[in-house]
Amino acid sequence: MMNHCKSVRDTYVVHKGFKVYNFHKCLEYLENQGRTTYGSSFHISEMDHPTIYKLLIYMIQDEKVALDLMIDLSKGILVSGAIGCGKTSLMNLVRPFAYHSSDYKIKTCREVSFEFAKNGFEALNCYTLKQVNQSKLAGYCFDDLGAEQQIKHFGNDCNVMAEVLISRYEQFVENNSITHITTNLSASEIENNYGNRLRSRMRAMFNLITFDKNTKDKR
Repeated sequence: MMNHCKSVRDTYVVHKGFKVYNFHKCLEYLENQGRTTYGSSFHISEMDHPTIYKLLIYMIQDEKVALDLMIDLSKGILVSGAIGCGKTSLMNLVRPFAYHSSDYKIKTCREVSFEFAKNGFEALNCYTLKQVNQSKLAGYCFDDLGAEQQIKHFGNDCNVMAEVLISRYEQFVENNSITHITTNLSASEIENNYGNRLRSRMRAMFNLITFDKNTKDKR
């Protein structure tokens, strides 16, 4: 694959006022940026093309193709796959394709838990409460759900990510605040770790996009 696409602008043409993306050029851009960011050994497997296609369709908010793929653009994304398959790197690399209003920060679940351990519930406010000038919560991709542990803060047990996600679910219902997640947990493991209450809300909040179980470790 020739990596000529150095910018997202190289991946589309404007036709009648609309951006028309070329998937192969998008792949060139992603691979080029991946090598720049993660090293020369970074490579996108053909096996991952369907997964990447879904991510890109979501990011560019292509309503027609999203409908064909049964992707609900009003929900967030839950990216599931084995350790090392590239979930985090791809969620980072596809960010430039997202609409400005749909942009998100990537935060590891372990970091959120450590912040809670240090500063208590106040540390979660930036993830669960709107700022004065916001109509909805800031967009976040919580990376590696399940890698965090139940953290104690002055003797208070708290399943930190369950608290964060339930609060964000309430904001999702109220004003369509969007959340993304990456995880290597199965649905049953999510239920075991976080409870059936949260799992049912996650079904409402997320589109599930899964890497092929045979995809190669990219580390």
